[in-house]
Amino acid sequence: MQHLKMYILIKSWVDPGHAVNTAAHAGAMIDSNWPKGDPVMDEWYDTSFRKCSCKVTEKEFEKAKEYEDWFVVTEMAFDQKEVAIVFKPRKEWPKFFQFLKLWI
Repeated sequence: MQHLKMYILIKSWVDPGHAVNTAAHAGAMIDSNWPKGDPVMDEWYDTSFRKCSCKVTEKEFEKAKEYEDWFVVTEMAFDQKEVAIVFKPRKEWPKFFQFLKLWI
């Protein structure tokens, strides 16, 4: 069975402490970007809740914007600069996402 998965891409220059906060902010912002009642989001909440956090370069970050269903996270600590991009869950992802580095 293939599960829905969400991607959270965090810029590589963000230090680990802020990256953790950024991922938490992304999770908190999900409801305001894709509210309950969206069938994909409801399925993700009910059956999967899987997320993949990746560390990306500026170039990868900009390339990711070519795909659909995302929102950007900014951080006050970095003068509201874009620090992450979050993608709506889906079962199948473009190849681009398969080659991103996990945030570890």
